[in-house]
Amino acid sequence: MLKPFYNDTLIEAGLDEVGRGCLAGPVVAAAVILPKDFEHELLNDSKQLSKAQRNILRQEIIDAALDWAIAEVSNQEIDQINILKASFLAMHRAIDQLTYRPEHLLVDGNRFTPYPFIPHTCIVKGDTLFMSIAAASILAKTHRDDLMEQLSLEYPHYQWAQNVGYPTPAHRRAIQEHGSCCHHRLSFKLI
Repeated sequence: MLKPFYNDTLIEAGLDEVGRGCLAGPVVAAAVILPKDFEHELLNDSKQLSKAQRNILRQEIIDAALDWAIAEVSNQEIDQINILKASFLAMHRAIDQLTYRPEHLLVDGNRFTPYPFIPHTCIVKGDTLFMSIAAASILAKTHRDDLMEQLSLEYPHYQWAQNVGYPTPAHRRAIQEHGSCCHHRLSFKLI
């Protein structure tokens, strides 16, 4: 059972990112502020849910959240600053877009670049422990998956509709056969 909050007296935003291990596309982060009384029996880490479940939850999270935001850092920016910094930058960009100013940030993972004037707590596997982080993981994943499916229409040989940019054998073979494209992260080992 996911916990509804880390600190019940503060406005908390859960943060998560998706796409760190991909060879193509942006890294995407989401920030979500849920009401303290939010409940949903299906809510869980996005990786534990089916695509259909994630899409149902996406709309329910958007409808119920006090505030939410999604942000991207492009593959070109990833190549310039590295994937870890890009992940933190995506989270910062998501926080920047929030209308409500959170008083505390719950971050999935073990490291984070502090956001100015808002304390944070890093939670390893936080998307399996706290509702707001799980909600952020769902919004980030569904946004990124949709984006990669759209890009797959233009670049079908990479099979991004299935692998969403991750280094599957089929994706690596396609890079060998067709080369990389403008959406690939050139600082990553592509083949």
